[in-house]
Amino acid sequence: MSKKKEANFIDKLLNAGRSNRSLLCVGLDPDPELMPKVKPLEFNQDIIDATCDLVCAYKLNLAFYEAQGARGITLLTKTIDHIPAHIPVIGDAKRGDIGNTAKFYAKALFSTLGFDAATVNPYLGFDSIEPFINYKNKGVFILGLTSNPGASDFQRLLCAGTSLYDLVAQKAKQWDIYGNVGMVVGGSYIGELKRIRSICLNMPLLIPGIGAQGGDLASAVKYGVDAKGGNAIIAVSRQIIYASKEKDFAQAARDMAEKIRNEINTYLASR
Repeated sequence: MSKKKEANFIDKLLNAGRSNRSLLCVGLDPDPELMPKVKPLEFNQDIIDATCDLVCAYKLNLAFYEAQGARGITLLTKTIDHIPAHIPVIGDAKRGDIGNTAKFYAKALFSTLGFDAATVNPYLGFDSIEPFINYKNKGVFILGLTSNPGASDFQRLLCAGTSLYDLVAQKAKQWDIYGNVGMVVGGSYIGELKRIRSICLNMPLLIPGIGAQGGDLASAVKYGVDAKGGNAIIAVSRQIIYASKEKDFAQAARDMAEKIRNEINTYLASR
């Protein structure tokens, strides 16, 4: 199985961001219905080669790989192996289970597959997340307020005198004993993003929902970064990797990634 060189996730994230002048995270989510007519591994590798000097991280949503069975897991590991070792790789798995089971989920994502960070679901409480946090060199992104339409079914409900997502943010801050915990906050909810940043002052925020899901990039940058203008990971998938379905897909992905990276930097400069 894949093994990325062991290093502290936060250090890798900050170093890659500085080196590439980027807060952009490209999502590698190969959808056969949207891809050009190339093999999935070739598609992923060409996208990586075209964008690796423009990103602070890559994010792989495991559903796109697990749906293909054993072949998909091979695709997953070979994709991780192709990403330069200095760029962190986030496993978007959204795992959540009882402590004993969570221990094996954490081992699978961090030790077996070699991800530098993973997304987790806090619904089962601290014992479901603690096994991930105990990997002190790995990043753990707790779902806070997601960008899907059904997010309001639970995440905005009042709980203990505040919104549930607000309470999750407070818990995430409390659980950040090793400095490796972050939050997932959809870029389409700017007021809530601002609130979560005010709680999680120096914690990394993974911000999806930009582009295809309608999030506002300028506001996501303004309210998502910390006081130093960092610790925000702006995740964009479809808008970049499916910029073209023709043979020029890799160059089109690079052009779109560079455009978004530069827009992010422009918004940063005007904060």
